Amino acid sequence: GRVSEQIDYLSAIEESHYVIAQANAALDEEGRFVDDLVACREAGETMLTAPANVHYMDVAPSQIVSVAASLIPFLEHDDANRALMGANMQRQAVPCLRPEKPVVGTGIERTVAVDSGTTVQALRGGLVDHVDAERVVIRVNDEENVAGEVGVDIYNLIKYTRSNQNTNINQRPIVKRGDRVAKGDVLADGASTDLGELALGQNMLIAFMPWNGYHF
Repeated sequence: GRVSEQIDYLSAIEESHYVIAQANAALDEEGRFVDDLVACREAGETMLTAPANVHYMDVAPSQIVSVAASLIPFLEHDDANRALMGANMQRQAVPCLRPEKPVVGTGIERTVAVDSGTTVQALRGGLVDHVDAERVVIRVNDEENVAGEVGVDIYNLIKYTRSNQNTNINQRPIVKRGDRVAKGDVLADGASTDLGELALGQNMLIAFMPWNGYHF
């Protein structure tokens, strides 16, 4: 069989009825499997099967783990118990007043931050006309403006509000006057985000030093 561009969304129950190849399976230029046997999963079991028996192929390798697990760098090199502990601890992170995005990430931090709904995104592209701590005003591009409407979008920010978990929700603008933004761009950070990326804590500065000739 040949891998097509069609994408189907399957639930965990529906997925168990199909033979699904891994996302990193080798393909040729025509989208056909190179190897005679392909690593697949069916009903939760891993197996090797002929390409003709494959029904679906994963889109990305990270989709087999949760969002929390996919935020752990070098997950495949971690002990399983430590990876489970790290994924669980992320749910308990308390938002920082000055969050820092991680120096080492996996690349999915921006997607998680935007999908969390805590950031403010531009509904339409345009020019930033005014910015202060409580609102962002965008002068909409002429081609995106609807006739008869005021060509200005105003985004009011949430300031120091209590969440249901008794933590702080505070949105901070990350654009400045004169910036050009496109539809979907992040205009303001929310809880646990830094410049549009997920930031659950602080980057720790660590120094390794010899002590009286002993190297630890």
